[in-house]
Amino acid sequence: MSFSPTWLFLSLIISGVGLALFIYGKKQGRIPQLVAGLVLMVYTYVVTSTLWMLVIAALILVGLWWVVRLGW
Repeated sequence: MSFSPTWLFLSLIISGVGLALFIYGKKQGRIPQLVAGLVLMVYTYVVTSTLWMLVIAALILVGLWWVVRLGW
């Protein structure tokens, strides 16, 4: 497995957003943000394609927006 600089940078950014969501969810007692943050931090270890990393992150964040919009 070769790591490109773009993949490493995106992995760092996405995991950083996940960490922020996880901390926010933990402090506020918000389960959707906590789960989305945890998933954003973990899945970057599995996905090796830059494009798929962006697509999955976008889907997770849209899913979080949708769940919060429903009133969770």
